[in-house]
Amino acid sequence: MKKKQIALLGSTGSIGQSTLKVAAHLKDKIQVVALAAHSNIDRLEEQARMFHPEVLAVYDVNKALELEKRIPHIPVLAGMAGLEAVATHTNVNFVVSAIVGAKGIRPTLKAIEAGKSVGLANKEVLIAAGDLIMKRVREKGVSLVPIDSEHSAIFQCLNGEETEGVRRIILTASGGPFRNYSKEKLTQVTPSCALKHPNWSMGKKVTIDSSTLMNKGLEVIEAHHLFGVNLDQIDVVVHPQSLIHSFVEFVDGSLLAQMAEHDMIIPIQYALTYPSRAKGIVSCFDFLKYSKLEFYHPDHARFPCLGLAYEAARNGGSLPCFMNAVNEVLVDRFLNGAIAWIEIGQKLETLMSRHRICPINDLETIFAVDQEARKEAISI
Repeated sequence: MKKKQIALLGSTGSIGQSTLKVAAHLKDKIQVVALAAHSNIDRLEEQARMFHPEVLAVYDVNKALELEKRIPHIPVLAGMAGLEAVATHTNVNFVVSAIVGAKGIRPTLKAIEAGKSVGLANKEVLIAAGDLIMKRVREKGVSLVPIDSEHSAIFQCLNGEETEGVRRIILTASGGPFRNYSKEKLTQVTPSCALKHPNWSMGKKVTIDSSTLMNKGLEVIEAHHLFGVNLDQIDVVVHPQSLIHSFVEFVDGSLLAQMAEHDMIIPIQYALTYPSRAKGIVSCFDFLKYSKLEFYHPDHARFPCLGLAYEAARNGGSLPCFMNAVNEVLVDRFLNGAIAWIEIGQKLETLMSRHRICPINDLETIFAVDQEARKEAISI
């Protein structure tokens, strides 16, 4: 395989750290050219000293200045301009987009416009700007390889298949820590409980989204954009073991599934080595250890965020972007003890019903909607 020269946006987060584990394992196939982080310069400094990138970027301007003093031999760029410079670096041919939140949209789009292929781990990119992003991907002829375990599974199952042959895409969901909670018990959920995911180790925001099933709703919208299928062709099934990462059902009745340990190293490595495969660092799958597979319908009454995501996607325009930003703020308010867990879905539904949908044609509109949503979510 051709050597991947990567820029990593969000290197200090959980996806970023796992990406660098893969890069260290496959050092003869992957070169780390550029790293970018939000503000965790202690970890970024450690990464820089280990991988010797050509350039660094820190979104927090003050932290960038501090890191510049610590590592004077490596250029340190700051702010959004720094993220964009990393994403479009001349010596980079593959960008891993793993920055959490709307701030990842602009550098990801810049990378695509610069002709870079992208490994996408940032949900907001396609939720808020899916039509715009996919249009530019087609125009530039670059690869957009999903890193989410579910979308990686679908991507692998669809490899070599025609879209016309797809009957359904079936996303699997663990169900989160509250799958068996009653409505009454859900009113007593605390942040510490919600952050205890039964299978995955993820960042706080993604973990809370998993507990409300919003994470799966966002993945439905992503799948709609990534794979060009109608929303009616995308189903969700609760699979507590998280071993089958998703299915594709074809029009002839055949069903393909991608199955693996619940370890993000696997989809990250696949994205980095695609279209080839390389020897991994995850041990062989133990079928005797994982001999039980269960599947259930998601409960939309107890977990309304999933249905709200479908609604946002069906209405389109600015609503998915609005929904995403509102949810982000509500999750933060829950983690800070300002609202109850159950209020995330309730307040989201209220604000979505008030939103006046407008078309999304450019980044300026996206960021205007995003800001409007955040203001409303803070004040409700």
